[in-house]
Amino acid sequence: MTKSSRYDKIAFVASPSSEAQAAFGQLTGQYGNCDPDEADVVVALGGDGLMLQTLHHHMRTGKPIYGMHRGTVGFLMNEYSTHDLRQRLETAHESEINPLLMRATDVNDRVHLHHAINEVYLFRQTSQAARLRILIDERERMPELIADGIIVATPAGSTAYNLSAQGPILPINAALLALTPISAFRPRRWRGALLPNTAYVVIEVLEDDKRPVAAVADHEEVRRVRRVEVLSDKSISMRMLFDPGHSLEERILREQFGY
Repeated sequence: MTKSSRYDKIAFVASPSSEAQAAFGQLTGQYGNCDPDEADVVVALGGDGLMLQTLHHHMRTGKPIYGMHRGTVGFLMNEYSTHDLRQRLETAHESEINPLLMRATDVNDRVHLHHAINEVYLFRQTSQAARLRILIDERERMPELIADGIIVATPAGSTAYNLSAQGPILPINAALLALTPISAFRPRRWRGALLPNTAYVVIEVLEDDKRPVAAVADHEEVRRVRRVEVLSDKSISMRMLFDPGHSLEERILREQFGY
């Protein structure tokens, strides 16, 4: 008699690349392909972009997501193999993450709500640097930042755009957010801040008519914003599965030591 698994019903999703599509055909032929609404687990085949899309799509379902690398960047993915997938799922370690909620008000006073798993960032739309005012928990912390922009990153996103902007790498279980400037001009030596993940971050755009700024939550962009509010949405928890020794915690730790 075959032993029952917590992950008998698997839903596969794949990026459009030929490599991912070939893997999709091989795995669905071997394990079947369940409707995502009825599945015990969703297996994403591609790169980090597909993983973010899959996490967004299943954000409120509570379903665990397991990624296998068939794309370009695979920081959030496990190694690809067709061998004994259900056993890999059974022994996988789970990481739970909360997304950021961005509330962006544009210059026409329209409000845009978007979630971000990696980061929320603001950036200049023209050749002129942005002028930004920063408030944390309704207290002004920086009256004026002149920069190309600023990033609010989660631990999961701290190795993405945040790291490219010289921001800190955060352990996945750290109750922190990284606030990182993008090419700061004034104050020139400000390198950002570490905030508790309970922080309510408000970024106001100064001279929004002369120096327009856009705001992005992962891949959702809002142009010509006036005010952006960011907080960690504790009402949503997403579950990511990683092979033993290949956990997100372990990979973030490796990144901090440069290997």
